[in-house]
Amino acid sequence: MKLYEFGFTRSIRARWTLQELGVDFEAITINLRAGEHRSPQYLAINPAGKLPALIDGDLVLTESAAIVLYLAEKYGKFLPADAPGRAEVNKWMLFTVTELEQPLWRIAKNRNLYPEAQRLAADIPLAGQDFRAMAEVAEKHMQGRTFVAGNSVTVADFVLAYTLDWANEVQLLDRSPQLVAYMERMYARPKAPKRIAQLRAALAG
Repeated sequence: MKLYEFGFTRSIRARWTLQELGVDFEAITINLRAGEHRSPQYLAINPAGKLPALIDGDLVLTESAAIVLYLAEKYGKFLPADAPGRAEVNKWMLFTVTELEQPLWRIAKNRNLYPEAQRLAADIPLAGQDFRAMAEVAEKHMQGRTFVAGNSVTVADFVLAYTLDWANEVQLLDRSPQLVAYMERMYARPKAPKRIAQLRAALAG
């Protein structure tokens, strides 16, 4: 099994799941800063030129949420056995990648990723507002809860915790004490990956 990854990207979600499962895998770094994600070799794996990508035998899988769900199903862990339980996991996975992640992408693109002439500074606070509104939904949901779906850890937790770490990096969790506490608990797990800030620092060093 091969995981194509780069530092602090959404690769963390796939790596987290693999580490929690205790699965042997080969980690292959694709250096985004050097443009390796646009090489013909990598585009043959993921034509979108994004990370992560997972190769498991003949299966080539992209999209971090799809990867973690595949791994959970393959190894029979971190995913409820019953249909209602799986539906709850899927609900929070989709909530995370649509309602929480998309505003964070808008902020990142307009701060760093778009060519400077194309950046829309006015969209950054609007995206922050959108994130905070949806974070409030998750904040209320997490009151009195240890995990986001059900009574035990699932892949939805790995996806959500990483996304909250991303939000924390851009100072958007200051009104969300439940989410901050939850994120810290998740990253305190023995097999959790390094935090975004740690990975950024390692790349800069």
